[in-house]
Amino acid sequence: MALDIQTVPCLEDNYAYILRDAETGKVAVVDAPEAGPLIEALEARGLGLDLLLITHHHPDHIDGTAELRAKYGCEVWGGKADAHRLPPLDRALEEGDDIAVGASTGKVLDVSGHTVGHIAFHFAGSDAVFSADSLMAMGCGRLFEGDGPMMQTTMEKFLNMPDSTIVYSGHEYTQSNMKFALTIESQNADMLARATRIDSARERGQPTVPSSLAEEKATNPFLRAHVQSVKDAVGLPDGSDAEVFTEVRRRKDNF
Repeated sequence: MALDIQTVPCLEDNYAYILRDAETGKVAVVDAPEAGPLIEALEARGLGLDLLLITHHHPDHIDGTAELRAKYGCEVWGGKADAHRLPPLDRALEEGDDIAVGASTGKVLDVSGHTVGHIAFHFAGSDAVFSADSLMAMGCGRLFEGDGPMMQTTMEKFLNMPDSTIVYSGHEYTQSNMKFALTIESQNADMLARATRIDSARERGQPTVPSSLAEEKATNPFLRAHVQSVKDAVGLPDGSDAEVFTEVRRRKDNF
């Protein structure tokens, strides 16, 4: 049975997620930008909180941790490589570790690049990956700590997931990401169609996250460094995927 997943907007443009396992009633949250909206969302559904999963150490993903732990007594799990700069962890996670929310099981992925030690949570049985600031809708996180080859390795992990996977990322950055993506592949029909949908959704105040991995593979330039049209567009027709990714990221940083 798949997880029931609720998107919770936090801060100015962050997203956190409530995961409920229908079989057991166990509840987890992915990231805690702030406690208030998550407590409100949990209480509206009459839910407690058993587990908080943390993706990386940035304050806009962990600042609500202490308040949630104090209120619910939840366990806090996060990356072992990040443990020295995370709130105290009940379990330190590494790539390949199994995790469970009740009867719903997932895997931990190392998705370093945005930060070194960033992790994601892939629940294949629910067609869900919680990628935070690694893979984002039509983009990827700025490389504050990693480099292009490292982040290209991360992107390849997402490319290897089924198209049916839904990407639950950390921010509402899609519209600005889309504007940049169109500078790389201005004639990409999938991208042009998605741009229309994104603009329409934002005009109505609707979120553009989560997104489908099929859509990301077709329109996200950071997942397309292996595509010849992208290599050509950045002037690296014979470049390696890592070289092309690095050039796309450089252009985004200066966009």
